[in-house]
Formats: sequence, structure tokens, C-alpha cells
Amino acid sequence: MTDSNEPGDDGDGIPPENDGQQFDRLPATAAERDVPGRPTRKEVVQWWEQRYGVPPETWTGQTFWEKGNGKLWAFAADVVSPIPVESLGLRILRTRQEHWKPSTDAVQRFGGVATENVVHLDRSEAELFARGENQDLPRWDGDWGYVIAAHEIADAIEPIGVGLYLHGELRSTVPKGRREDLS
Repeated sequence: MTDSNEPGDDGDGIPPENDGQQFDRLPATAAERDVPGRPTRKEVVQWWEQRYGVPPETWTGQTFWEKGNGKLWAFAADVVSPIPVESLGLRILRTRQEHWKPSTDAVQRFGGVATENVVHLDRSEAELFARGENQDLPRWDGDWGYVIAAHEIADAIEPIGVGLYLHGELRSTVPKGRREDLS
């Protein structure tokens, strides 16, 4: 048996693992991380700012949690950690894969303040996207990858959901149960 001074280590030399049956609060920084691979609050806030231009203060008052392997949630309150509940707040992000992916709910809730990687769709493009259809969109000159698809409604840009932009094509990732025919 090996003794260790690693945070969260119970003395057996084996770091704690992610438990998919409970919510665990994200550590504030890497120095506080005790579960390998778990993102930190700082990394999540920085990712939203770097990828979408979402200001860090957008997340003030939100606590971040992981349940399952890389499913992150934001909760506008604070509770004891870990907590064995089915749901807590709003799922915002999927991590622990090559490219992090924001959830549709997160984009609709927080994406209105985004300034980067927002694809502005006209009415017919927005209708196709909301129906879950992929479309050629060669005019986009921003980054490839996950983007926020948005449309102007009542003189304001409103996020519709998450799209995947690759090779001149915008792929809709609107979940099947949330697709709408807006025509």
C-alpha cells in the first residue's frame, strides 16, 4: 500500500473515480481536482468565453456539477457535494471527448450573450435547422466545429440550438423530440 497526499485520495494510492450515480461539484481549479479528467469550473468558464465569447460573469451564481462521464450541469444555487439525485439544474456541456459540445438547453439559455461562433440564419435557414435538417452554408467564414445557430426575432438575435459546421455544411443537432416545423 502506498501513501499519497493527493487531494481526495483515501490513502490507498488510488485516486477517486467518477460516480455516474451522483452529482459531484466541479473543482474550482486544477489544484483542487481529485478525479482525473474532471474539468474545473475555471476551464468550463474559459471554454465558453474562448469558444463563444460568453462573458465569465454570465456564470456568476451558478455552481457546476458532473454526473456520468463528462455530462456537466449548471445549478443556480448551492447544495452539498456529492448529491445522489436524478437531476440538478440545467445540463450545459458534454466533455471527456475530443471536442466539448454544448447542450441545446445551454445555448438557448446562455447563448444570447455569445459573440463568437454564432451563425446567423435567415428565416428559411432557421426553419430547416429547427426541423433537424442539414444544409449547405458556404457563406460561414468562422470556425469549424460546434456553433450556435441563431435567428433574428423581434429585433433580437435568439439562439435556436447547436449546429456542427464542417466543410461548408451546417448540421443540425436539434434533438429529435425538440424539432419543430416553423414554416
